Amino acid sequence: MRWLIILVAIVGLTAAVLASHEHFRTHTSPCSINEKWHCGTVNKSSYALFGGVLVADIGVAGYLLLGALAFKKWWPVLAAASVVGLAFSLYLAHIEKDILYVWCIYCVISLGAISTITLLSLGTVVAQLVRKPRPAQ
Repeated sequence: MRWLIILVAIVGLTAAVLASHEHFRTHTSPCSINEKWHCGTVNKSSYALFGGVLVADIGVAGYLLLGALAFKKWWPVLAAASVVGLAFSLYLAHIEKDILYVWCIYCVISLGAISTITLLSLGTVVAQLVRKPRPAQ
């Protein structure tokens, strides 16, 4: 399971790095598909910063952390961290959908990655709890 989670974290990391580059891009975005799908609009908006830190860079750090936690098999910590990451990603999806009215393909890929990591890590924790032998009484 850890290698699958690490692979998905690499996908998320790649999307976050590309979104970070998008923030600083000075020419036409390669993912400006139409008025509803435009990474530049999202990544250059005022919502691209959270507490003065580029949201994409938070994603980079987050996916590195999640990959490391999976490698170490620290399942409960990984599950908790991924739930926090999913909540943040859902908040950002709300910003895209309800405030900016435009989507970023990198952000959608990241949402898929963090959703997958969350499901896999929570599933692993639950499976470990179910398999854990109960102490004799």
